[in-house]
Amino acid sequence: MTEHPVEGAADDAGRAHAGVDDLHKLILQSLDDDQAQEVVTIPLAGKSNIADHMVIASGRSTRQVASMAVKLGDKIKERFGRSVRIEGLPAADWVLIDADDVIVHIFRPEVRNFYNLERMWAFGDGSGVNAAARG
Repeated sequence: MTEHPVEGAADDAGRAHAGVDDLHKLILQSLDDDQAQEVVTIPLAGKSNIADHMVIASGRSTRQVASMAVKLGDKIKERFGRSVRIEGLPAADWVLIDADDVIVHIFRPEVRNFYNLERMWAFGDGSGVNAAARG
């Protein structure tokens, strides 16, 4: 009889991390495909328990912001089989997409400048913000 080792927590953590990375890549690709502007990723792992990544992007108009958010939600559901929570679609000045391990904020530029989330979440060291600038 052959024994098979029981998968441990480290294996589960590795798979979970790979899933987070795939989700993060899908989000960045979707935003790039939809011509999001000034896309920035802020790593939160080890700094906050709300998510592993925060992605901040801008759209040129409320219509583009809403469209990017809806398409992103659809792509996540199609690829990962889970629905995301989307807040702010009616006004679409600032839309929040909660995909569990990745939080996405899509703003109109004026609203983004007003709230300046990048500065608030930089944790005072500046090195925590990874600009994946597009556009």
